[in-house]
Amino acid sequence: MKDNNTMQNRKIAGFSVSKMGLGCMNLSYGYGAGPGEEYGIRLLNQALDTGYTFFDTAALYGFGENEKLVGKALKSRRDEFVLASKCGLRKNNEGVREINGRPDVIKETCEQSLSRLGVDVIDLYYLHRADKNVPIEDSVGALSDLVKEGKIREVGLSEVSADIIKRGHKIHPIAAVQSEYSLWTRNPEIAVLDACEEIGAAFVAFSPVGRKFLTGSLQDVSNFGDDDIRKNMPRFQSEAYEKNLELLEEFANLAEEAGCAMAQLSNAWVLAQREHVIAIPGTTSIDHMVENFNSANVTISDDVMLCLDKLFHPNVAVGGRYDAAGQSTVSTEEF
Repeated sequence: MKDNNTMQNRKIAGFSVSKMGLGCMNLSYGYGAGPGEEYGIRLLNQALDTGYTFFDTAALYGFGENEKLVGKALKSRRDEFVLASKCGLRKNNEGVREINGRPDVIKETCEQSLSRLGVDVIDLYYLHRADKNVPIEDSVGALSDLVKEGKIREVGLSEVSADIIKRGHKIHPIAAVQSEYSLWTRNPEIAVLDACEEIGAAFVAFSPVGRKFLTGSLQDVSNFGDDDIRKNMPRFQSEAYEKNLELLEEFANLAEEAGCAMAQLSNAWVLAQREHVIAIPGTTSIDHMVENFNSANVTISDDVMLCLDKLFHPNVAVGGRYDAAGQSTVSTEEF
């Protein structure tokens, strides 16, 4: 993979990747049907042309369709980027979404991912969620086997506690940990960022613009479709969201002071937290994809940083990340 600009890059194990990576989920899953294959292929290739060198997908996204899209779009440019995917959260043989971290399932899912992506090896393969019924040592052991077999290069964990990170790292070096992190989702600051720094792992922040909230362009949450994961999230319920919107007037002023878009200030704040942090916003808009990439060029003054931390203190969001029925498989307390 070529290294276009080391000043724009950060490390994941031996890889040098763009500070701003691309979360590919939105193109197939999570926020509606997606923009369609032709547009998705165009966006992914233009992302490479823009300078993105880190692309993130998962077996779960579109139940394999997102991996197929990424594989089809970028197959002729494989040496230009670092590829990440995930196992452990999937649709089982009965068609039911499940967490399954059993070694045999991890290995089976990896074979499926390799086939869908059309590659011989995946650069970074995460356990998407820890399975409470399987010791993390067993799941990471299976991922370690995949490294030895040459099917993946590096092991990652997603949405796990600091304790699980350290336990997993004893079995095989953990190259990266992925969790939601943004101005209004601050849970990783409790212990996970420190744990990553301690073991030398990158921290990969998904939803750095708060699932569109921090862009300022999502004012009405009453019309989410059934296939939009925000529909059941407490902080996106109408009453809670009206309270959350009150934060955005001052945030918009701070973005204007910083001379950038609100989304760019959101991304830049995430990058500014630690040198081992990488952000992977997703989008279905080519214009927004380019805008997000340029967040790496935004410098936040000390005054604006202080105002941001005061405005978005850790408990400021009204409503939790996920519903009580378990939309998430990890509780906020685990961070």
